[in-house]
Amino acid sequence: MFAVESYAAVRRFVFVEGNSQREAAKVFGLSRETIAKMCRFSLPPGYTRSKPVAKPKLGLLLPVIDRILAEDYVAPVKQRHTAKRIFERLRDEHGYGGGYTVVKDYVRQSRVRSRETFVPLAHPPGHAQVDFGEAVGVIGGVRQKVHFFCMDLPQSDACFVKAYPAETTEAFLDGHVCAFAFFGGVPLSILYDNTKIAVAKICGDGKRERTQAFTGLVSHHLFADRFGRPGKGNDKGKVEGLVKYARSHFMVPIPRAATYDDFNAELERRCRARQEERAGRHTETIGERLAADLAALRPLPAGTFEPCETKGARVSSTALVRYRTNDYSVPTCYGFQDVVVKGFVDRVVILCGGEEIARHPRCYGEAMFVANPLHYLALIETKPGALDQAAALQDWTLPEDFQHLRHLLEVRMGNKGKREFIQVLRLLEAMPMEVVTFAVKEAIHIGAIGFDAVKQIALARIERRPARLDLEAYPHLPRMEVKTTRAADYASLLPGIAA
Repeated sequence: MFAVESYAAVRRFVFVEGNSQREAAKVFGLSRETIAKMCRFSLPPGYTRSKPVAKPKLGLLLPVIDRILAEDYVAPVKQRHTAKRIFERLRDEHGYGGGYTVVKDYVRQSRVRSRETFVPLAHPPGHAQVDFGEAVGVIGGVRQKVHFFCMDLPQSDACFVKAYPAETTEAFLDGHVCAFAFFGGVPLSILYDNTKIAVAKICGDGKRERTQAFTGLVSHHLFADRFGRPGKGNDKGKVEGLVKYARSHFMVPIPRAATYDDFNAELERRCRARQEERAGRHTETIGERLAADLAALRPLPAGTFEPCETKGARVSSTALVRYRTNDYSVPTCYGFQDVVVKGFVDRVVILCGGEEIARHPRCYGEAMFVANPLHYLALIETKPGALDQAAALQDWTLPEDFQHLRHLLEVRMGNKGKREFIQVLRLLEAMPMEVVTFAVKEAIHIGAIGFDAVKQIALARIERRPARLDLEAYPHLPRMEVKTTRAADYASLLPGIAA
């Protein structure tokens, strides 16, 4: 290929100095065809092939490569073929004897041709996008996977992020309720992917069958729901970008917190601090642009929405109700009855006939036994022999004074003492632990070893009065003789009056 200087010299010789192309060929020692090309182009046009390079060994296998690439289009991103893997399959499965480079070049060109282009989107105020992300965090000293809810307002790039132990229905609902409270209003519409939490079934013509829980959320807050195309994350590119931003800015280094409440308080602080920043090429801060979003939001509804999953269940013979593979206890009197379970992010509430009968901290383990010892005491009172074997009582940590009281009761009364100890425990059904503990300690101190004494001392503590014990029930207590007094007996205390 000739340099640009050669083109300039030939063109000046012909067009400026007025010489012929034939004369230029003689002077410069070039062919007439080359001189003619230099006269047609001011710069070297470069080499271009008139026909594609022949690939005799690969040609018959091109349909195989095209089929592999087509299958990759719907396969998970992390399980798609590399050019090297395609080469290996052609060699091992189809007897390909050519080189790797020609395969690599064809794969690269095919992928360039198949790359999708996008239409720039406008984002009017008052609309939102929602998605979940995952990261690693240390909560309560335990390294675990953290699932975080993200809501993005694309017009302003304002965000809300909240972390949960798992991506569940109740976390999805709670995230919306908390985000609405954070922004002080409800978006006009929210764009989602096709998460199973919201979409029970994808029907034809772009229609969706919503889940009952999601329908309740929409019905209460009255926002319009929109869904992206299956497998097309770019349809909600703003919140996808927020997920990446939150992971790289809010969770690097790996976050550490005592509880999820502490972690979420920090995330909320970071979301508010981000409003002072500028996103993209905007000259205004996120907070300044947020004003237009807030003005367009719908007001929060007047009623309260419970962000929970509601399911029906039946109490077992052991007074247990199963929810998400875990068994939660209820009072034994509700055995075999139908109940309603409300699963919140942080608690499980069980109702029977519309009345709450049990409440437990939410357990995120599997096949776990979550029991309140108080639920079984009424039944154990009728079966005192089960006191030491009852599973619900095995991990029940009581103050040492309770064990001391039990020892004294059983020494003095035998089996009757064990029953009275169970009755003492049942006081915890209606009284605070600190009150009953005080009563047990005081009863031991004065030597009044019995359920009645503990009960009377506890009641007196609550009512802020002296305890009145029936001394006939405690013959071992020391007796004191108190004489009846007369008003005249106090005369000696007055000045000037003789006894």
